[in-house]
Amino acid sequence: MKMTWCVFGILISTGVTALAQQQPAPPEVAQSVRAQTPAPTNDRDWVDPYTGHRIVRLSEEGGSSTLYFHDNSYTPEGDKLIFNTPSGVAAVEVAKIGAPDQKMEIITQGGGANMARRSREVYVTAGGGRGGGRGRGGPATQTQDQPATGPVTQLGGGGRGSASVVAVNVDTKAQRPVPNATGTIINCDETISYQRGPSAEDPTGKTPRPATRPYASQMQRMFPGKKPEDLTAEQRYSVQKEEGLARGTLNPSPASFIFANLKTGVRLTCGYQYANPDHQQFNPKDPSLLLFAHEGTWHEVDRTWTIRTDGTDMKLMHQRTMDMEINGHEWWSWDGKTVWSDLQTPRSEDFWIAGVNIATMKETRYHITRDTWGVHFNSSRDDTMFSSDGGDSSQVSYATNGMWMNLFRVQPDGTVKHEWLADMSKHHYVTGQGGVEPNASITPDKKWVIFTGQFNGDRSVRQVYAVSTDKVK
Repeated sequence: MKMTWCVFGILISTGVTALAQQQPAPPEVAQSVRAQTPAPTNDRDWVDPYTGHRIVRLSEEGGSSTLYFHDNSYTPEGDKLIFNTPSGVAAVEVAKIGAPDQKMEIITQGGGANMARRSREVYVTAGGGRGGGRGRGGPATQTQDQPATGPVTQLGGGGRGSASVVAVNVDTKAQRPVPNATGTIINCDETISYQRGPSAEDPTGKTPRPATRPYASQMQRMFPGKKPEDLTAEQRYSVQKEEGLARGTLNPSPASFIFANLKTGVRLTCGYQYANPDHQQFNPKDPSLLLFAHEGTWHEVDRTWTIRTDGTDMKLMHQRTMDMEINGHEWWSWDGKTVWSDLQTPRSEDFWIAGVNIATMKETRYHITRDTWGVHFNSSRDDTMFSSDGGDSSQVSYATNGMWMNLFRVQPDGTVKHEWLADMSKHHYVTGQGGVEPNASITPDKKWVIFTGQFNGDRSVRQVYAVSTDKVK
């Protein structure tokens, strides 16, 4: 992409670019001080003392959590929200959040929950494992090679753990099997199911193995010129994580995709590549388009891709323009026209919420600060609001005051205005050490941000909460 720099040092793209807007100063109380203050005496309904926003607990059972950030949590009409609990998949009426008659209802058992895009059904796996949750499909079975079109076979068996996929109506709880589906990653018109394919090389020979990448110390890549003793404990942990990821990208294994026709049971093996693909998610409007990511060190892999369900048009969604530039944790806009992601130019220094229009490849960038960055971002259905769920000092931004739920409102001048929603200083972010990612979403009516949090003083207990997008009057 062609880039230019203006004299004030603000990055301009050839697309619709949002300029940086000065962010308001954070609350004066430090993150470390907030973390020592008592937990709310009532974690069901309170007003955050630092932000003035109301927080309401939606779940009734510890161990509950929102869906992964890019999975669809809402009915097409936007009137119901689903989330996970130890007792099963639960639903809450969006219009009743915070009202006296707010009620959580268990809809079904099962894992890998994903809300359908056009019907009032939630896809779940019954009888085994995750079955395709968080962008993963079930295990592949043997295929017969047909090089002209890719390997095609009849679909046999279920997904991860031989689970079957069931569609459950969120209103009536009526269940029906979804024939031939191997996981809950199903396209918007419910004709195709995604499954991770076999780790085998392309039988057509058209996908050559890339050269082995030489090893580079992640310590020096991330903190050039420094020694381990120069870093904080959180930064050393971050280096350790990246070292593990980096070694898996030096000489990646082959991978492929399987797209199964849910009506006929015929499946196509395609998408051959040398990588660790993950975060698969179908376009909300185009049934033939899949978004996926290459896992690994974000500053060393080409992260964000799309592919057609016939195996054609595998396309990189963001081209790196500088060393250590990263983008990732990608998600679709509601209208399916934009791929949004976390962008840093370079990593850990300059932060953006970035989107690329899939038809024109033009970019939109909203500038944010280190302390308002989040592990995951999300957008409202009309792309006028964005949320971020913050992060502790071991995350990629290394923020010292970043543990907040955040809201960004797009302004008429193309900037975003930031607001702190909820103090997350008591939340345990580090997933590798028993923490949990908040995985936030914005309700379709734009009145609440839904997230997973730990507020009751016990960092091992998580619940699902809603924080109001407007302050209490």
